[in-house]
Amino acid sequence: MWFNRKNKEKIPKSVPRSGETLEILEYIFTAEDLKKFGVNIIGYFKRFFSPEGLTALCAFSSLVITGLILFFLFREALPMFQKMSYGTSVLHLLYVLNPDFFGYVVDKYGLILFGGGNPFAGFLNFVSGGIWAPNAYEFGILPLIIGTLIVVGGAIAIALPIGVFSAVHLAEYCSLRVKSVLKPIIELVAGVPSVVFGLIGLTLVVPLIQNIFHLDNGRTALSAAIILAIMILPTIISISEDAISAVPREFKEASFALGATHFQTVRKVILPAAAAGIAAAVVLAIARAIGETMAVLMIAGSSPFTILYPNYFPFLPILDKFGFYFKELFLDPIMPMTATIAAEIGETSWGSTHYQALLAIGFVLFIITYIINYLAEITIFRFSKKVKRRF
Repeated sequence: MWFNRKNKEKIPKSVPRSGETLEILEYIFTAEDLKKFGVNIIGYFKRFFSPEGLTALCAFSSLVITGLILFFLFREALPMFQKMSYGTSVLHLLYVLNPDFFGYVVDKYGLILFGGGNPFAGFLNFVSGGIWAPNAYEFGILPLIIGTLIVVGGAIAIALPIGVFSAVHLAEYCSLRVKSVLKPIIELVAGVPSVVFGLIGLTLVVPLIQNIFHLDNGRTALSAAIILAIMILPTIISISEDAISAVPREFKEASFALGATHFQTVRKVILPAAAAGIAAAVVLAIARAIGETMAVLMIAGSSPFTILYPNYFPFLPILDKFGFYFKELFLDPIMPMTATIAAEIGETSWGSTHYQALLAIGFVLFIITYIINYLAEITIFRFSKKVKRRF
């Protein structure tokens, strides 16, 4: 111990006066105890300000910040989940019965009225509701989730093959002089603000889609997917090219020694060996696409009501009332989750039901991003193990 146990018994039980404090400390601590205590404090400070301590502090702070963001979103979304626990249409029915009185009562006393609701049931009702109409107290975000998945899925479907083939060309077929010019330009595109991409989409992509498919409005999911694909291409190309270039040269030389052509070597040796890095590039691209707001808000059309059509998928009973055709999926205006938050947060008052619903959308978006990252980590880990067994 850093204090003397024997001297501890000599401490008077009564509260000491100011003049007696030093004498009491002399009973508790010895010079050797104080010396050990000072050495321990100095050691703690040295360890804290060492490179190991500072890096650990940064890692811990990032974890704390992420946890605080999740806590804030959950705290603000919890009242909304409790209100939704009684069904997707209960708020709407009460609003229809008395629209003038209901909005004020729910916004001000909603926690008292619905505080006993099951948040988990409310969460399920919230994410499975098919109508998003805050003015009529309909808070179902399934159209918003589907709109987000349509845009992100379309962007990945366009950008992934183009990005990977471009990375293969830069790493394997392109000369060093051309590569030294192209790669900085590609990485420079990643720094262009999203509002600039939105303006490019409005002036070029939207009229093009409108003319090709003879639409009344070219602001569709396909237009947003094309712009998002252009925005995430630099991420896929740059990281994939680094992963392909990091493959040991011995792999390529061994393949050539066995008589394989350059294309066969790229397809059967280099790409499998770089699969983990390419998967990481795709994960970062998906995260960028999911979180994109301004370009999607300007191009997607801002209409969450036109993507759900009943009885279009009779061969899938689970999706019977949410069936789609390809045309309705990509050639109709949509409203992704991020665009909904950005467009409507300025129209709400703090603490209202609409405000809570928008923060609940943010919480759901956080959960979706976490699930995608978790699945991607598992995929990358399996790719890495497969490559190690193969090579």
